[in-house]
Amino acid sequence: MLPMNKQAFTRLAVAFALSYATAGIGGALTDLGPWYFALKHPTWKPPDAAFGVIWTTIFTLCAISGWLAWQAADTPALRRRVAWLFGANALLNILWSALYFKLQRPDWALFEVVFLWLSILALILGLWRLSRWASLLLITYWVWVSIATVLNVQTVMLNGPFGAQP
Repeated sequence: MLPMNKQAFTRLAVAFALSYATAGIGGALTDLGPWYFALKHPTWKPPDAAFGVIWTTIFTLCAISGWLAWQAADTPALRRRVAWLFGANALLNILWSALYFKLQRPDWALFEVVFLWLSILALILGLWRLSRWASLLLITYWVWVSIATVLNVQTVMLNGPFGAQP
């Protein structure tokens, strides 16, 4: 195990707090109520209980990735880039949950998920020169959102159109 000074430990704690705050906000917007359970889902959709484990793993990896990238960023400009990349991604992650679950618009979420997916790719590519480990830790996130995008597409195809019902 690598020795960690107080400043590095504090940065790691902040990375976890920010990552889990993002997860918490997205989770608070996720309502698995009657509307959700009435949707037709693809037969291959993972069980609902698996989503919590998957997202907890992803947000843990994101926290470690953010910490590694921040530790490697040795100028204010690089730190701003790291903060901007993770901040934009967090907002897009939360927005997807709001569109899909709170507004009950998987069709709008399908449009938005393209930007979420691109923001993860931007993180992976944008962190590569700073910290390869920080970049590689995000591949699981990118793969999962790719799978979730296909799930989103199929949910829209099975249930659309959405919006005002007569």
